[in-house]
Amino acid sequence: MIEVKDLHKAFGDVKAVDGVSFTARDGEITGLLGPNGAGKTTTLRMLYTLMKPDRGQVLVDGTDAAADPLAVRRALGVLPDARGLYKRLTARENIDYFGRLHGLSADVLASRRDDLIRTLEMQDIAERRTEGFSQGQRVKTAIARALVHDPRNVILDEPTNGLDVMATRALRQFMRQLKDEGRCVLFSSHIMQEVAALCDRIVVIAHGRVVADESPQALREQTGATNLEDAFVKIIGSEEGLAA
Repeated sequence: MIEVKDLHKAFGDVKAVDGVSFTARDGEITGLLGPNGAGKTTTLRMLYTLMKPDRGQVLVDGTDAAADPLAVRRALGVLPDARGLYKRLTARENIDYFGRLHGLSADVLASRRDDLIRTLEMQDIAERRTEGFSQGQRVKTAIARALVHDPRNVILDEPTNGLDVMATRALRQFMRQLKDEGRCVLFSSHIMQEVAALCDRIVVIAHGRVVADESPQALREQTGATNLEDAFVKIIGSEEGLAA
């Protein structure tokens, strides 16, 4: 479980994150939505300890990210906005490298790596250098690398960005599998169809603040909208009016 309490982050005079609080629970998929510049990526970067908040607290399975960032990194599997693969390494070598960084033994690493390669259907690319990979192949490799240490909490930043239809369908199914295994899945997306199909709960951020935190059905009922896209537009539109 990931708990976010009153997070703040400013860059000079710009308040990128201004008091964000929410909880992403085990066995659920939580969607983080918001327009560009709303503070989503900054929030996620603080969750996985790439940035330090100016104020507030992040707890991952009860561990304070500020007090023990190494333990939090071990408890998280992260697909960042920048996939960050080593281009001269093969897909398998990228996965192995991160497994060794997490201190996995050779036997455990081999088992976990091979399971992920099968699950993500990467057999045809496992021994290829990642330089020249398609977007879908890069995302698969980055996800396998993020999950090789078997984390209970998974953070995915725009996981289907740039993927074709078949790769998107496969990734959505994989996210459901993670949920069914009882993991906490938190992901950001701009694709309303994806959010509606996957999410148990949706956190909407605008101007660095949480403006909605509900189930998809509750958001539709709250706004009187028949679909999630219209509900999102109404929520963001009313927030823009208040900000003006």
